[in-house]
Amino acid sequence: MLGTIVNTCTIIVGSIAGAVMNRGIKEKYKETLYTALGLACLGIGLNAVISNFGKSEYPVLFIVSIALGSVIGTALNLDGRFANLINKRSKSNNKNTNLADGLSTAILLYCIGPLAMLGPVISALKGDNTFLFTNATLDLVTSAVFASTYGIWVILAAPVLFCWQGMFYLVAKVSSTAISEALMAVLLIVGGLMIVASGLSLLKLKDCKTLNMLPSLLIPVIWFLIKSLIE
Repeated sequence: MLGTIVNTCTIIVGSIAGAVMNRGIKEKYKETLYTALGLACLGIGLNAVISNFGKSEYPVLFIVSIALGSVIGTALNLDGRFANLINKRSKSNNKNTNLADGLSTAILLYCIGPLAMLGPVISALKGDNTFLFTNATLDLVTSAVFASTYGIWVILAAPVLFCWQGMFYLVAKVSSTAISEALMAVLLIVGGLMIVASGLSLLKLKDCKTLNMLPSLLIPVIWFLIKSLIE
């Protein structure tokens, strides 16, 4: 768990540093950062989708996952509930909306990616934290940018990352075959699409309500679980 702990700490440090910088950044530069973050999300998300598409054993599964998961998330109004929760932490509605978007995007960028998802698995199986240390370095810079744009509350993404990577670590410790390469590929494709959706929202091209897509990550897990029980 050392790699995950380091990764979590870098987000906390980066968020504090970014929040301090936030006070001296003019509004026009913050808008520039919104655009930069949006473009970065598009690039990272598309890379995750394209690089893992050929590794998927079930090319249609990601379509079913993102569609069915979005319907479930919309029915539960995950995006709206999250926004309302964030709104209670600030007085300005406009600021709240930006914070909710920023925090949800930060969580996705920190948690959905080859380094963040494969890192804890490799750490559990081989004791190698290289992936996680590399991811920690990237997240240190990213968290500083997010906090300089959205404020200190993006630090809340740190415990989410810890729980997310901790889950992969523990599952890999319990069963080395539970997280197959095929399952990881589908999760990265679905996660990549969610990051692209966040990018579109940040660029104000389309409000995709990305958090409503969160249940999409459960669909592949359930599919592979049922498949393993049948076999």
